[in-house]
Amino acid sequence: MNDPNPTEAERYPTLSKEGRRMLQFLREHPSAPMFRNESGNRLSAQDLDRVRAFDDEVRAQPAGWPKGEAPGWRQDFVRRCLEQVPFYRKYGSEPAAFEDLPTISRADLSRDIAAFVPDDVPIDQLINFRTSGTTGHPLLLASHPIVAASYLSYHRQALRRFGIELSHGAGQVSVVLVGYQQKCFTYVSVTPMLGEAGLAKINLHPNDWRNLDDRAAYLDALHPELYTGDPISFAELIKLPLRTRPRALISTSMALLPAFREELEQHFGCPVLDLYSMNEAGPVAARYGEGHVLLQHRMYVEVLSEEGTPVPEGERGEVTLTGGFNGWLPLLRYRTGDYASLVHCEGEWHLLGLEGRPPVTFRAGDGTMLNNIEVTHRLQRLPLVQWTLHQAKDGPLHLRWSGSGVHEGEIRKPLAELFGAMPLTLERVDSFDGKVVQYTTEA
Repeated sequence: MNDPNPTEAERYPTLSKEGRRMLQFLREHPSAPMFRNESGNRLSAQDLDRVRAFDDEVRAQPAGWPKGEAPGWRQDFVRRCLEQVPFYRKYGSEPAAFEDLPTISRADLSRDIAAFVPDDVPIDQLINFRTSGTTGHPLLLASHPIVAASYLSYHRQALRRFGIELSHGAGQVSVVLVGYQQKCFTYVSVTPMLGEAGLAKINLHPNDWRNLDDRAAYLDALHPELYTGDPISFAELIKLPLRTRPRALISTSMALLPAFREELEQHFGCPVLDLYSMNEAGPVAARYGEGHVLLQHRMYVEVLSEEGTPVPEGERGEVTLTGGFNGWLPLLRYRTGDYASLVHCEGEWHLLGLEGRPPVTFRAGDGTMLNNIEVTHRLQRLPLVQWTLHQAKDGPLHLRWSGSGVHEGEIRKPLAELFGAMPLTLERVDSFDGKVVQYTTEA
């Protein structure tokens, strides 16, 4: 898949007349934005059969594994990794205990992604995803059109918990992915798994529109069943005078505070799913109640200490993944850089207190040391879209935040209760430029 200018037939191998009309509608609507890129599902008829079979598998097999036991598939997966994946093959023979296997990190993937592609997978349709994140390790990730199409199965599974079954088909628009960035990858496509329903990835930033009023007009014309995005893009979406309403919103990529989720749900009159997802592994878990419930039936999740040893159930540590549905990037004890505790409740595994980046310790006015999760707990009742908190070497705090309908006093009060007399400066900004590192300290 190295052709930089593929034809429509290569982008959409099974495209019908109805699908072609949908693409034309999405691109040529009078209020359409300036689409800066092209994409396509790249799925052959045989590929679609595999995606449908996988969808049936996801429906039939529950996520997780029995408490106190290893997943039944894990040992075979480890053996295949050690035999077929160049990076893992250097480990040598299989150790007596799974926990004796080394862990890997984003830095390992960034050095040589080709070393993680198994020897026995076809690479004629190999595609890649690029991701920058906030860790300083940009990634180029190996994938395949089948993998990209299979995300939908886990999104549908998460939606079913809220009683929603996607129903759009030919002539309708199923999903609009919204972003809000200076520069954004934008395109239109169709989803064969949903009867060639339309899909559009758009940027709500003014740079991509001829007229700002066109944003609401275009989205109302599409009337998508589902919006996906992040808190930043949803903060812009909520400002638009939309006449239509989706059946659900899915938020990914960054923290979504409960108060802002509730504001979105009240405004759009539908559930808002907070999805824990990453390019390396796809959708891992969806927030349901107090925690994020695991979604993947062939994903084993550990929570590790800084030294790399599993912590007891309920204790916080680094979320570490084994398995996944991307056969072109099998993960073996991949440390995600995200932190949570893992608990088993009512037959399911839940990630509680999920937060990205390593824990940061702040100093209160009386010298007490505070974990950043305590800050999140204090702010979760406020509809903040995004925020950062930094502590200077001598103690003063500086919090930058974005969001509407929040007064400085509402932020200052809970933080004063937590930090006491420590000086605190608040700075409201219209928006941040993409992902940010939320918590930093020099203290």
